[in-house]
Amino acid sequence: MTPKVAPKLTGTELVHGDDELVHGREVAASISVTTTFRAPLPPDNKPSNLDDIDLRNPERHIYSRYTQDVSTRAERVLSKINGGYALTYASGLAASYAALVYFHPKRIAITGGYHGCHNTIEVYKRSRGGDLPLIGLDDEYQPGDLCWLETPLNPTGEARDIKHYADKAHTAGAKILVDSTFAPPPLQYPFKWGADMVMHSGTKYFGGHSDLLCGVLVVPTEAEWRMLWTHRTFLGNMMGSLESWLLLRSLRTLHLRVPRQSENAKGLARWLSQAAGGKAYDGIPAGLVDTVWHSSLQGKNERGFDPGAQLEGGWNPTFAILLKDPEYARLLPHTLEYFVPATSLGGVESLIEQRSTVDAGADTRLVRISCGVEDLEDLKSDLRRAFQAIAKPKARL
Repeated sequence: MTPKVAPKLTGTELVHGDDELVHGREVAASISVTTTFRAPLPPDNKPSNLDDIDLRNPERHIYSRYTQDVSTRAERVLSKINGGYALTYASGLAASYAALVYFHPKRIAITGGYHGCHNTIEVYKRSRGGDLPLIGLDDEYQPGDLCWLETPLNPTGEARDIKHYADKAHTAGAKILVDSTFAPPPLQYPFKWGADMVMHSGTKYFGGHSDLLCGVLVVPTEAEWRMLWTHRTFLGNMMGSLESWLLLRSLRTLHLRVPRQSENAKGLARWLSQAAGGKAYDGIPAGLVDTVWHSSLQGKNERGFDPGAQLEGGWNPTFAILLKDPEYARLLPHTLEYFVPATSLGGVESLIEQRSTVDAGADTRLVRISCGVEDLEDLKSDLRRAFQAIAKPKARL
């Protein structure tokens, strides 16, 4: 499969990508709190028919479960920057569930990744009476299977080969969904490598300010989008008005935030990797850092997969480190000044967590780091000071 040409992310597209939907004299979009809209007199008593409405460019709205101004505008921008047709949802897991309803897979091929998606799959299985076998990504696929590929991987930030799994799925008559939450545009464009659907937790980088819940599904054709829209209408899992407004606001600066976060993560991961194996390095005491995971540290695999080619716009801004002792992982997030000890990722502020506090299956020594837009040297200094503090014997009492 020849890689497709990915759209180019520009500030102009982010700021003006919804201009054709702007009606009126406002510069910033208004928040509409209405759930329903005044209807015009039907011509000749003809009943309203949603099939007669252009749902991606509605001239009027009927009910906010169908469309409303700001969510429609946000979806227009998301569609353009992802190279497909985007639909928004109330959360990332709401989007995950919608994807399962859409594909109705016979089996799911999935290995590792975000524990929330695994739990959503378990909930969806209940609607099938438990009849939904799970296989590994590297098992043999069959027609009707769905390959659920998360890349880069939560929590480690390691990249997986989309083209390899897309080719494998399509050869077997299966489909592939790529969860690209860790690598939004301009970092990665999964359709370029063969994805059938792209999913994002828009709570993270699209939102970017730790103040909204959002999910996004992107498909290659308008017909597929229309089917997703129909499902969303009757599942009732659309975004609220305020969240849609916050999302549209945030998308305007995506091209400024994400590259800065990417550069910070690359710098921190490579700096911390010098202390891997418990070595002392640049003020980091010996005996603390065991392993550092990040796509920038991977190199090519045995099949020749180059993470840098797939992550064409920069490295993912979230990654993980494994410390030598669970106590170090417990203390580190609460010994820092600039890193906030909190779950989630993608905000302008750097976040850090002992991953086992929110994911019971995680190694208690594992710490996940989400890089914000602060100055890199300040983040290094903060980590250096905190490492020195937790290395002191009294810190372990």
